[in-house]
Amino acid sequence: DVNHQKADWVSIHEQICQLLIPIRTSLPFLLSEKERKHGTEQLVKRQKYIIDLAYRTAQQFVWDGKHKEAIPAALHALRFGTEVYGSNSVQLVPAYLLLAEASAGVGNLLEASKYLSQAQWIVLGTPGCSAAVQYKLHRSLGLFYATEGNFEQALYHLANDIYLASSTFGVKSVEASGGYFHMANVFFRQNKMDVANSLYAKVTDIWRAFLVKSVQTQEQILKSRPEMSPFAGDKEVSEDRMTEAQQAEAVRVLNAVLDIREQAPKQQLGETARVLHALAMLYYLISDLPKAREAAVRALDLVKQLPQQESVETIGHLLKLINAKLSCT
Repeated sequence: DVNHQKADWVSIHEQICQLLIPIRTSLPFLLSEKERKHGTEQLVKRQKYIIDLAYRTAQQFVWDGKHKEAIPAALHALRFGTEVYGSNSVQLVPAYLLLAEASAGVGNLLEASKYLSQAQWIVLGTPGCSAAVQYKLHRSLGLFYATEGNFEQALYHLANDIYLASSTFGVKSVEASGGYFHMANVFFRQNKMDVANSLYAKVTDIWRAFLVKSVQTQEQILKSRPEMSPFAGDKEVSEDRMTEAQQAEAVRVLNAVLDIREQAPKQQLGETARVLHALAMLYYLISDLPKAREAAVRALDLVKQLPQQESVETIGHLLKLINAKLSCT
């Protein structure tokens, strides 16, 4: 809805404008050095808050598929980031990557290419730039080349993404799983289905293992606080385990893999069941209980059709947790 999108941006713009008033007001000349130092520190603190607010807003727009609306917010993050950190700071790379993604999302590949080149230039000019920044740059470059249809370059950058993310966070980390997912999509587009299916299975297994641990952690915390209702602790517990970015990525990636599994000419019930189990855990953790129940019921139904039914007990237990929460709402 256009009006809602406009209202969203007007809201963020109004918040920023209110914060800009003291930033655009110069400090009185007759202040003591201590007062001026304090004033400068407060100014930088406010600017950093604006950077974070604008970046998070832009990111949310991109997650919602509102690429056009993301651009003004991301430009605010870049502009204030440049004022605080300088034009060649590695701190600007996330804003450049977000601008590239948003630009590509509205079909402006030339603009996206410029933002990616700027991010690449900063990373190359930063001695000892962290792998955590570099893998995101390679992922963005991989996605850009995939959009252009240059699959060879896309796979090259996604391989670097996976290597850097794995060396920093671990081979089976959710950070590395994103590279595997995008690589699988490239092979899928090349009709190399054996490789694509193997990578989609790897992505599912990584998220499933991560979510199993998250559910167990939540259960332990709730058991250690008997006075707390299962519903009351949701936000605190789930936030301990998953960031907003991880939640958004998991919802997007796992649903995409589920679509591929369900539309495949040759059905693999075990793989579909694993994705549904992962989605059931994810929706349980983010408290979308009707969706959690639906996914768990479907996963259980599929697992019961398999020769080996080792997941029946685990999914059955999850279904009990979901139903317990539903009874509290």
